[in-house]
Amino acid sequence: MAKKIAHLGFPNCYELANGDARVIVSSDFGPRILWYSLKAGDNILGWHPDAAVSTELGVWKPYGGHRLWAAPENMLLSYAPDNKPVDIQIHSELSLTLTANKDAADVEKRITIKLAETGSSLAIEHRLTNRGKPREISAWALTIMAPGGEAVIPNEPFAPYSGETLLPVRSMAIWSYTDLTDPRWRFTENEVRLRVDETLGNPQKIGILNKQGWAGYQLGELFFRKSFEYVEGAVYPDMNSNTEVYTAGSFVEVESLSSLRRLETDESIEYVETWELTSDASLGS
Repeated sequence: MAKKIAHLGFPNCYELANGDARVIVSSDFGPRILWYSLKAGDNILGWHPDAAVSTELGVWKPYGGHRLWAAPENMLLSYAPDNKPVDIQIHSELSLTLTANKDAADVEKRITIKLAETGSSLAIEHRLTNRGKPREISAWALTIMAPGGEAVIPNEPFAPYSGETLLPVRSMAIWSYTDLTDPRWRFTENEVRLRVDETLGNPQKIGILNKQGWAGYQLGELFFRKSFEYVEGAVYPDMNSNTEVYTAGSFVEVESLSSLRRLETDESIEYVETWELTSDASLGS
């Protein structure tokens, strides 16, 4: 079965390991995935214990690692505090479910993770349940990465100008604080990259309608990749963005979003990501 351990001062964490990869989750708050690494390697996920946001619902803390939020972003729906213990159901030595009861914004969150028997592949099943009034909502999967690397979003395949390429192939959303001349941005034929620079505290963010179905993070020789479904014709939050990257100082996130759905009371939305972690740069191509 999954091994109960203390981690980062929290006594009720659980470890999944298969000899190739290691995952640690917390049941003291969240749900959160706090650790993801190869064997005894370094954690690719970030940790920001002192960060906090005060809202009229209470204090919300990012902590670090991977979380499930509700989009579109707003101070009540997204930032409802999740500092209380969560229910844990252990399915096997490589699989478990974390469930947070209804929060102050009337949303119930559940994450089920399944580590492959070999290799680094990790399936993450996200489930948001609306326990309040009917509303339009998206499942938002946000992964805080360790500082020092570059977030990566693939471009759509390049094709030269012709009578067959007259229409755009995707959209990009920018925020009021986005500055595309900032040196942390790098635009190439194949990728959009956002570099982390701890000396630059001003935030940068973009959202993209990403039809390639993956986004990543390069940290030294390690490459982290999250894969997800792109639904043709669906409507996504943030001017139709299903992939977003954000950084401010040492804080960096690689995010994906499900399509928007109107959820009636007690209806749910489910959304799946698959993670891989490797030193093989081919994951980024």
